[in-house]
Amino acid sequence: MTKTALFFPGQGSQSIGMMAGFEGIALIKQTFTEASDLLGVDFWSMVTEENTMLNQTEHTQPLMLAAGVATWRVYQTMKGITPAFLVGHSLGEYTALVAAEAISFADAVPLVKFRAEAMQSAVPEGVGAMAAILGLEDEVVDAVCIESAKGEVVTPVNLNSPGQVVIAGNKAAVERAMMLAKDKGAKRALQLPVSVPSHCALMIPAAKKLSEYLKDVIVNAPTIPVIHNADVVTYDDGEKIKDALVRQLYSPVRWGETVRLIHKLQISQSAECGPGKVLTGLTKRIVKDLPCTALINIDAVAEYKSLTQL
Repeated sequence: MTKTALFFPGQGSQSIGMMAGFEGIALIKQTFTEASDLLGVDFWSMVTEENTMLNQTEHTQPLMLAAGVATWRVYQTMKGITPAFLVGHSLGEYTALVAAEAISFADAVPLVKFRAEAMQSAVPEGVGAMAAILGLEDEVVDAVCIESAKGEVVTPVNLNSPGQVVIAGNKAAVERAMMLAKDKGAKRALQLPVSVPSHCALMIPAAKKLSEYLKDVIVNAPTIPVIHNADVVTYDDGEKIKDALVRQLYSPVRWGETVRLIHKLQISQSAECGPGKVLTGLTKRIVKDLPCTALINIDAVAEYKSLTQL
């Protein structure tokens, strides 16, 4: 039977209508209702109607958690093959831990909202920035950041795939790095429309707050191994998982390395469990012979279930 891995997307994959492919599936709406009841916010209307709340970090993070968990629950009810590994990109790591029964959904929803608020409060809007650097080797981007820092923070934070690295830090330093990257031959250096410079040293104050919050959260050993962003390993100890989540806030997401590890562990099928196709596209660029299916509708889930049972 095929060995499979499921990938959970993070912030940035949200959009109006992103759950339309599951129209009429009660479990989807039910999962969103659970999240809404926990926080007193109507998350379903955020993904079905035009609004300004969808892209506000404090709403986006619990909303993307709900979307990923809802998709996972549908996959489970269709009796899909239990994955050998679960992996989440940034926020998606929390979704993976819920799917692995390490953190309850009821605990995870307020947890990621707190995470979002801590991140936003750590850096006033306009002070930080993120940018995608396309067409340079990771080592060159690292050198560009070191040269551009000039006493401020700018570092590679999403090592997404060959030739695609996201940097983050103080806005002025990020802008200097973008200019220098172009001088070094980058195909593009594009500032991202975000209000929080995630996964860099500016997030250390947020990480300290998260560490305190996590003291009161029950984290169990996962029923399915979860590969963590910060160090590309799995843990079966709750305290080590908490530590990995804290470090994740100010450490780079080593996505390319993670997907290569998945392939090395003889996983032959993978799927993106949640809205969008960002991770599906990255997977194809990182390891060409690791198929990845975007589970963006009920037909895709059914087709993927069939693939894994071959």
